[in-house]
Amino acid sequence: MKISLSDHFTYKKLFKFTLPSILMMIFTSIYGVVDGFFVSNTVGKDAFVGVNLIMPFIIILGTLGFMFGSGGSALVSKTMGEGKDEKAGKIFSLLIYFSAALAVLLAVLAFIFMRKVAELLGASEDIIDYCVTYGRILVLALPFYSLQMEFHTFTMTAERPMLGFATTIAAGLTNIILDALLMGVFHLGIAGAAIATAISQTIGGVIPLIYFIRPNSSRLQLGKTEWDAHAIIKTCTNGCSEFVGNISGSITAMLYNFQLLKYAGESGVAAYGVLMYVNMVFIAIFIGYYNGTSPIVGYHYGAGNKDELKNLLRKAFIITVSVGAVMLILAYVLASPLAHIFVGSSEELTEFTKRAFSIFAISFPFCGIAIMGSGFFTSLNNGFISAVISFLRTVVFQIAAVMILPIFMGSDGIWTSIVATEFMAATLSIAFLIAKRKQYEYF
Repeated sequence: MKISLSDHFTYKKLFKFTLPSILMMIFTSIYGVVDGFFVSNTVGKDAFVGVNLIMPFIIILGTLGFMFGSGGSALVSKTMGEGKDEKAGKIFSLLIYFSAALAVLLAVLAFIFMRKVAELLGASEDIIDYCVTYGRILVLALPFYSLQMEFHTFTMTAERPMLGFATTIAAGLTNIILDALLMGVFHLGIAGAAIATAISQTIGGVIPLIYFIRPNSSRLQLGKTEWDAHAIIKTCTNGCSEFVGNISGSITAMLYNFQLLKYAGESGVAAYGVLMYVNMVFIAIFIGYYNGTSPIVGYHYGAGNKDELKNLLRKAFIITVSVGAVMLILAYVLASPLAHIFVGSSEELTEFTKRAFSIFAISFPFCGIAIMGSGFFTSLNNGFISAVISFLRTVVFQIAAVMILPIFMGSDGIWTSIVATEFMAATLSIAFLIAKRKQYEYF
């Protein structure tokens, strides 16, 4: 059964349409998890800490694709809903070309200044070479990684969710297999982990690029375009919440690392790395769902279908709360085995990680609501409110919490600060949804 953006969406249809997007984000998150597992178990703790220190910077660079994908998808789907398919195709082509060129420029600059960045992040002599090696290899694939992130949402907008899913499976399996070969068999160490991830990201960007370049039966195809500054600005405005969220999230991750080095030493950074790996996979479920529903919401907003907006928001809230509760339970169940998998060589570090996990897990239900609010406003082309939610959540609330709570609670305050942040962000999201209900008529 083919599902179109213009359909009425039941739970079954929502699940079927968004599942590929959810799985795409999970597999993308697993890239880092697999690297972390092999690095921790084949190279050692110093390399694992090095990867965790430089990774926030790499994520900042990859944010370009998230911004153009989420913001551009909202604009393109809205344009489709207005019945302007030709214009939507030109905007799509412009965004892909423009973002790819920008990613190449960022990759060159990052490669040149990688060691300086590692020094600024606080890398010691023991781990700086790991940071530089891993980071420089990964940025070689940055243009393709950016495109992969961008195509995550555009394959949904093109009504070809299985294309994105198949691409991500291919890239994910490539990463896992190459990690095992390059690190486990050929003993290339941290360079092997980076090469595996870079190749998998390249595959993830190239496959959909080839599909959209060639004639296809989807609603989108890369072709001739024209300069449209308004479309670029609108895309960046729509997607600025994702941009702000990823940039500021990575910056605050660096702050967390500084605080952990102060209150818990390098063991704290290692424990935080484990938590972030799990967090990436769990949060990927929420992000994947809202990436999947974004073109649907954008289309019905453009078409003026208020009843369907009400339907989509109501189901989103029920799904988010339910999934958040399940995540909380799973986090408690998986805390011990995951700690043993990543840091099992040290009993003290294992216990420290388990305690951190037990506190951190409480944040999942609140986190889903915050992501829902920000994502829904992005889909409605209201980039300002979406960015406000994202900025307060990933910058203001986090910085305030992580700077204040450890003073009174020690290292426990760092994990508690995440819970406090997500609770405040969830409350803010609900407040905005209520405040704007008359303007958008979604309930």
